[in-house]
Parts: sequence; structure tokens; C-alpha cells
Amino acid sequence: MTDGKKQVLQYIDEKAKVFTDASDQIWDFAELSLREFQSGDLYAKLLTEEGFEVEHPFCGIETAFRASFGSGKPVIGILAEYDALTGLSQEAGSIERKELVADGNGHGCGHNLLGAGAMAAAFALKKYLEQKGAGSGKVVFYGCPGEEGAATKAFMARDGVFAECDAALTWHPNSVNQVTSGTCNTCIQTEYKFTGIASHAAGAPDKGRSALDAVELMNIGVQFLREHMPDGCRIHYSITDAGGDSPNVVQPRAQVLYMVRAIWAREAMALQERVDKIALAASMMTDTKMEKKFIDGCSNTVPNKVLESLLWENFNEVEMPSYTDEEMAYAKALFDSVEMKDDSLPGAATDESQEIYDFVDEKTNHGTRVMNDFLIPYLYSEKARMGSTDVGDVSWCVPTAQINTATYPSKTPGHSWQNVSCGRTSIAHKAMLQAGKVLAAAAIDLIEKPEVLKAAKDEYHAKMKRYGGYLCPVPKGAVPVVPGEKM
Repeated sequence: MTDGKKQVLQYIDEKAKVFTDASDQIWDFAELSLREFQSGDLYAKLLTEEGFEVEHPFCGIETAFRASFGSGKPVIGILAEYDALTGLSQEAGSIERKELVADGNGHGCGHNLLGAGAMAAAFALKKYLEQKGAGSGKVVFYGCPGEEGAATKAFMARDGVFAECDAALTWHPNSVNQVTSGTCNTCIQTEYKFTGIASHAAGAPDKGRSALDAVELMNIGVQFLREHMPDGCRIHYSITDAGGDSPNVVQPRAQVLYMVRAIWAREAMALQERVDKIALAASMMTDTKMEKKFIDGCSNTVPNKVLESLLWENFNEVEMPSYTDEEMAYAKALFDSVEMKDDSLPGAATDESQEIYDFVDEKTNHGTRVMNDFLIPYLYSEKARMGSTDVGDVSWCVPTAQINTATYPSKTPGHSWQNVSCGRTSIAHKAMLQAGKVLAAAAIDLIEKPEVLKAAKDEYHAKMKRYGGYLCPVPKGAVPVVPGEKM
């Protein structure tokens, strides 16, 4: 790493308390998708104070923001998330399940860290651009709410927000340090509301029209559809309104939320149309009315080997965190608290490479190491993972890559109370700052090495030609909505 880059990244250490305090405050807020009002306001305040030009709200989304600094080319986008999850309220630093607020929210996916670490990278890149002078490039920091249930990056992508960027970088908390590669699933969420007629279920059953019957028939129809879906597709559902608690009343209303997944957007959208037909048929069979509401949609990721390799090079140059005896004792207690541990080795590439499997097996003492304080070797991949993320939509618009850092102990599952507990500790803070440094260092290289950025763009354009371009799963006119609200 050059001395100049080291000096810029030292700025992250100098401002470390700003980032850790922001992360901890957002952990405290624990705001759900599209309700991150305090979190969005906090970011807007901190970015304005640092000298960014801030738009908040942004793109018609009340809790979103766009913060920019600099001028000229290239334009580097950095992505942030900051929404929490329901039912995961937890005391910070506890080794036992202890709710902080009964039935409250918690940052089980570490988005408090994600946003603050990404902001650290944006701050460092701004410092670099100030030293370089006007016209040397621009950093744009995007506050993207609702990753867990609104997929706002997809709405932004549909509206052309990321077209201004030459490349985009982000990260996500994890139990390992790695550059992520491969792809994932396109995902579409749709709510169906059925409206019938209430009646006495015994005295006048012929006068009633059951909305719950419609939901149940729809679900049965989808079960039969599963036999005839393409391989790799997934459909999940949740009955969000069963129409009431009285069995002697014909339920006049019922509502069900569906999630349709397939690797490619065209496959997911085709499968979604078949689910829509089943919903319509269920309403016809029960003589009820059916209303459909689009909730969100996000695309699979397009891996970019050039950008991922650049992140890998810089990851190797950023020092790994070290841990005190006290931190390790706490991590060991959390590790031991996980009742259903995954038997596989940590890391995304261990199931694709024998060499990487052997490396991780040795480093983790056959998967028993408490903190994965090492960097997993990089492997470019196009393998599909079953999850989904709206980072995928950004990757269809501009070359995009991301990393993971070990913000919590090994074997702790995502969306768990263990992750919430650890997300407000020094262990998480160290990994968050590390992520900010890796992103910032890679962004500086993209500015200083135009040939690398050109190669990343060439790879992106070749894949767009191969894949047929971006097909956004978000229809025109749809707006982000709070999931679970009754229609």
C-alpha cells in the first residue's frame, strides 16, 4: 500500500469514534424497513457536517439519502443500509438471550455496522479527493433503506439513479473475511387481498363468501405448481390476515404475502404471472374479490472479477483486527450459545474449491475456531446462492463488488440474537472500520488506475451483452411500501 493511500486511510482511524458512535446510535434506534427516520436524519447530519452535498429524502423515499463530494470522473458509488429486523431486541454484549424491549426490533443483520462502515469509506475517499483537487473524481454515498423488506435499490435502479456511477462498492457484516462472488436469486414479493361476505357459518352459510377459503385454495394451487417450476425456483408465503378469530363467522377478508424466487428476472417474472393466475382462479372459485399489491422485487447479482480482484488485493494490505482476551472470552461464550451450529466450514467458496476448503479447514481447526481472524482466499464464481439482495440491481446498472468482514463470532447464524448482541461491541467496531478501509483503498485505486476501471467496465458490458441487459423486476409506477400493512 502506498504511503499516500495509508495517509488517507488513517483518516478513518482519526474519525473512528464518529463511525462507531453512528453505528451504536443506529443499533439503538433499531428502525424497521422504510421507518428509519432517525437513522436517515443522523446520516444526513453527519454527512452535511463533513462537507458532503446531501439530498434527504431522496428518490421519493423519505428515509433515503444521496451524499456527494467532488467533480469530474470517475464517479464511485458506495452503498449503505441501516434497517433492522422485528423480534430481535437484545441487550448489547450479553452472552444470553435478553430482550432489551419486549417484542422489539434488533440489528440481526448488522446493518447498523454496514451503513457506518460504508460511511467511513466515503469519508476517506472525500479526504483523498480534497487532496487531489477539483475535477479528480466524485464519491456518491447512497443511503438505501429497507433492504430487509422494501428493496429500495431496485426502485432506484429502475429510475436510473446509479447511471451516474462508473463503479459501486459495498460490504456486509459476516462471520468471515472474504470477497464475495457468485450470484443469487431474483426475488419478487406480492400481497393478495381477498374480500368476501360475512355470514353466520352455521345459520346462513350460503349467504357468505369466504375470503379465507380463497387464500387456502390459492395456497393449494401453488403447492401443485411447485411440481412444474424450473429447477432452482422457490416460492414462500405467509398468511398475514386470516380474517378473524371466530370460526362461526364466514371470514369476509383474508390476505396472504407471497415471495417468488428464481435466478433470472425473466424466470421469476414468468413464475409470478402463474401465481397471479392462481390467485385470480381462487377468487373465482370462491366468488370473492381479489386485489394484488406489488411489495418489492430485486435482481440476482452480476459478479465482476476485475472489481472483486481489486478488493482482494486491498483486503490483503489492510491489517486484520486483533482481539483482547476479554473479547475472545465473550466471542467464545456467544459461539457456545449457538445450539444448532452449521456443520460446514465458514466461507462462501469452501464448497467450490478443494484448495480453499483445505486452507479454511486448517485455519479454523476443522471449523472450531471462535473468531475467523484471517482472510479467505478469493475465488471468482458464477454459482447461484439461494438468498437475495437488492445490491443485485445495482450490479445490473454498473460494475459492482462487495466484501464481508468478521463482525461476529463463527457459526453464529444470520438474523440471530447473538449478532445483535455483538453488533454493539468492540469486535464489531474493529471489523466495521476494517471494511471501510478496504472499500476506500479499492476506490482510490479505481481513480488512480483508469485501466483497471476500464477493464471492470469491459467485463460488465460483455456480461450485459451475454445476459440481454437489465430487466428490472419492479414495475413502472410501483413505489416502496411498508411490508405487512393491511391493504
